[in-house]
Amino acid sequence: GRSKMAAGGAADAQARFGHSVKGLLTEKVTSCGTDVIALTKQVLKGSRSAELLGQAARNMVMQEDAILHSEDSLRKMAIITTHLQYQQEAIQKNVERSSNLQDQLSHLLK
Repeated sequence: GRSKMAAGGAADAQARFGHSVKGLLTEKVTSCGTDVIALTKQVLKGSRSAELLGQAARNMVMQEDAILHSEDSLRKMAIITTHLQYQQEAIQKNVERSSNLQDQLSHLLK
């Protein structure tokens, strides 16, 4: 009867050992899964920030283009303004000349 008891005890110990191994495995798998999820989140966050950086860079390029375009427009406007000033001066001179001529004519006609 003794050997039967010993065999029963051994089987019991083996079952307990099996249980603890299963428990450990489940624990490991769970923690592994958690790690994988965390890693995935991190990778996604990384790709998102890369995407945001790319977007920021594109926006900067667009703004730079706009600034360059504005500078160009300002330069052209400055040139036009200078031309208009010259024309205004020329017109003023003509007006002065014509009023001088009118004065001369009125003197002549008196």
